[in-house]
Amino acid sequence: MRHIQKKIALITGASSQRDIGTAICRKLASQGINIFFTHWNSDAVWVEKFQQEILQMGVRCEAMKIDLSDVNAAFTIFEEMSDKLGDPSILINNAAHSTSNDYVSLDAKALDDHYAVNMRSTFLLCVEFARRFKKSHFESGRIINMTSGQDLGPMPGELAYAATKGAISAFTRSISQELASLGITVNAVNPGPTDSTWMTDDIRNFLLPKFPMGRLGTPDDAARIIAFLASDEAEWITGQIIHSEGGFIRG
Repeated sequence: MRHIQKKIALITGASSQRDIGTAICRKLASQGINIFFTHWNSDAVWVEKFQQEILQMGVRCEAMKIDLSDVNAAFTIFEEMSDKLGDPSILINNAAHSTSNDYVSLDAKALDDHYAVNMRSTFLLCVEFARRFKKSHFESGRIINMTSGQDLGPMPGELAYAATKGAISAFTRSISQELASLGITVNAVNPGPTDSTWMTDDIRNFLLPKFPMGRLGTPDDAARIIAFLASDEAEWITGQIIHSEGGFIRG
């Protein structure tokens, strides 16, 4: 893989040591890409420590605490990023809102909370990225959105999450057609159940037999496929929903 040099990546949802967002930041930084990440409900000491870790890889790094449910979040992020680091040619929409909701508990607030982060912020970040990209005259751009396998099967008890994350697939396919002429590829990645901050031992024990490779997915697994899609090698891949989940068996 040819490494992308002197580029800037925006990664949302890098909020703790063991999540997918931080793994993505590390992987891209290791390839010489400057990093701007957003976080929420994170320990300030950890954020500073993580920034220093990225800086020690020889790239620039800036961070921003922001609530992605704010209607102006996308514009605010790009303004801050432009001032501190410059406009990105890579966007990774990794942040997500998730609470469990079945048909008994689902209500308007739960739907709105999921919609604001999982759909609205993702969609507006994509279009703001494209608008600024067109003015910046970059040769190529990459947008990578995160899904959770909603195309592959039901998620009972996760109605709001499944519906709003599932919408990302439809949006990805459609906007990829609009942005292809600009040199921007748009893809989505389903990393499968990943052993990060949300898993408990009970969940791990339940899921492990469903992985034929004998282990759970890790944030680094997700970061590797995302780094590939962000690279020059992936210039002919767009409009795809890629299921990189180690053969995970549903049912």
